[in-house]
Amino acid sequence: MLKIAWSQIYAHPLPMGHRFPMAKYTLLPEQLCYEGTANTDNFFCPPLPPEALILAVHTAQWWSKLQHQTLTPAEIRATGFPLSADLVLREITILAGTVLATDFARQYGIAMNIAGGTHHAFTDRGEGFCLLNDVAVGAQYLLDHHHLQRILVVDLDVHQGNGTAQIFRNEPRVFTFSMHGEKNYPLRKEQSDLDIGLPCGTGDKAYLAQLQSNLPRLLDLVAPEFVFYIAGVDVLATDKLGKLGLSRAGCKERDRIVLQACRTNRVPVCVSMGGGYSERLADIVEAHANTYRLAQEIYF
Repeated sequence: MLKIAWSQIYAHPLPMGHRFPMAKYTLLPEQLCYEGTANTDNFFCPPLPPEALILAVHTAQWWSKLQHQTLTPAEIRATGFPLSADLVLREITILAGTVLATDFARQYGIAMNIAGGTHHAFTDRGEGFCLLNDVAVGAQYLLDHHHLQRILVVDLDVHQGNGTAQIFRNEPRVFTFSMHGEKNYPLRKEQSDLDIGLPCGTGDKAYLAQLQSNLPRLLDLVAPEFVFYIAGVDVLATDKLGKLGLSRAGCKERDRIVLQACRTNRVPVCVSMGGGYSERLADIVEAHANTYRLAQEIYF
């Protein structure tokens, strides 16, 4: 059964005019249920995680600042979000969803999180709409509690996974792969184990060729016991922040390549949604929904 992390708190409201599309976190599960891709049995609401899971990745000082709302104005600006206790609770809940999804993925082959992909969160700070790094905490959980030795992060959000790269810079058990817009945020990029920076306007053919030439090689090289996939739909040509040129069909084919490769290689995969900032909310929801449709088609 496809298990999907979701909580109402994912759609935590932001001030009017904020460019982050929180509504997608409500509309996406509604669309999946309406069309029959998922039903209520597929969804789980994650309980809050033990503090030790957060502190295994993030510094005690950063965690304390979040808990007590003591970020400096500069630190708040870097996150891109107006800080609140509800926002911190939202980030913790998203993180918990990814951690629990790793257990479901090991049971069923795949599990997903309606949110997540908070790859701009570093050990000691937040950036770019990310306060805590859900994928990093999920990976560290697998290292510490299930004693995995080879984890592959496949980050196909349009922005480089700089926080994840920094967190696992000196961790040979986690291989970080980021394929992203070369001229996009963040201006200062960290070094992943493999970075592929794409020129502005890269379309379906060139993008998919890069993915097809690199992902099979990485699966052979790393021989991962687990894969984290960040499936941002900000690669779409319609995206306001993306600068790449994928069609919705191209984005769907990208997901097919990743999920089919994991299935063929019998590697459990946990999927986090990542970004998506198209002008029309329907474009965002439909592109994300394709990822879930493919998960059902390929795995179940």
